[in-house]
Amino acid sequence: MSKTFLITGVSSGLGRAFAQQALAAGHLVAGTVRDLGQIPEFEALAPGRATGLLLDVTDDTAISRVVEDVETRVGPVDVLISNAGYGVEGTVEESSMDDLRRQFDVNVYGTVAAIKAVLPYMRRRRSGHIVTVSSMAGLTALPGVAFYGASKFAVEGIAASLAQEVAHLGIHVTSLALGAFRTDWAGRSMTRVPRTIPDYDSVFDPIRTARQAKDNNQPGDPVRAAKALLTVLATDKPPVHLVLGADALNLIEQGRQRLSDDIAAWAGLTTSTSYPAGQ
Repeated sequence: MSKTFLITGVSSGLGRAFAQQALAAGHLVAGTVRDLGQIPEFEALAPGRATGLLLDVTDDTAISRVVEDVETRVGPVDVLISNAGYGVEGTVEESSMDDLRRQFDVNVYGTVAAIKAVLPYMRRRRSGHIVTVSSMAGLTALPGVAFYGASKFAVEGIAASLAQEVAHLGIHVTSLALGAFRTDWAGRSMTRVPRTIPDYDSVFDPIRTARQAKDNNQPGDPVRAAKALLTVLATDKPPVHLVLGADALNLIEQGRQRLSDDIAAWAGLTTSTSYPAGQ
C-alpha cells in the first residue's frame, strides 16, 4: 500500500537514498532541501509523486508550515524521516560553544520540531512511524566528535522516551544508529574545528587523518541502508533502535562492554549509597 513520506534533507546522501527507494517502492515522498534550485531536480525523480519543499530545520515555524503543506497538498504523513543534520569534528576544548549550539540547533532541535509538527496529525489518525536518523556515535562515545555524539545521544534518548509515550496511540518510533556510509557527511558536510592546542595532536590528528582518508571509501552503502529501512517500516513490530552497518555494530558492542565492565567493577560502591534495609 502506498504511503506518504516526509523526509528532511533529500538533496544528497542518505536522505536522497531514502527518498529514491521509497519512490521506487511506489510511495509518495515530500522531501525538504535548503536551496530552491534543488527542488526541480528532486521532483524529476518521480514526477507527480516527488514533492520538493524549501526548509531550514532550525526554523520551528517553517517546519510547522511545511508539515501542514504536506498534509494538505500531498497527503497524510504516514512516515517522517528526520534525516537533516551534519557533524562537527573537533576536541571538546578546541571547539567553541557556538559550534555546540549550532550542532544542537540542527541535529536535536530540528529533529524535535519536526516530530512535534507531525505528532498531532498522527495522533488523531492513531497511526504513523517516526524515524530519527542517529549514529553509532549516539550509542557509544567516540573521541573527536563529542559535540556530534552528544547531539545523537540526545536524539537516541528522545526517540526511546517518545516511543513509550506514543505506542498506545498506534505510532511507531525508530532511531537509526548509522555507521560510516558513503555520503558527504565526512567531506563537504562536516564542520572541522581548527586545531589550536598541540597537547591533543597525538590523540586527534590520527583520527582526523583517518576520517579524511576514508571519505568516499566508507563501507556503508546508502541504497542498502534505505532498503533496510523500508523492510523495518513494513513490519508490525519495528525496533526502537536499529543499528545499520557492521562497523557500527562492532563499535557499539565494544562501547557497551566497557560500560558493563565499569558497572560490574563498581557495583559494590553503587549499592552502598542506598539506605540500609528497613530504614
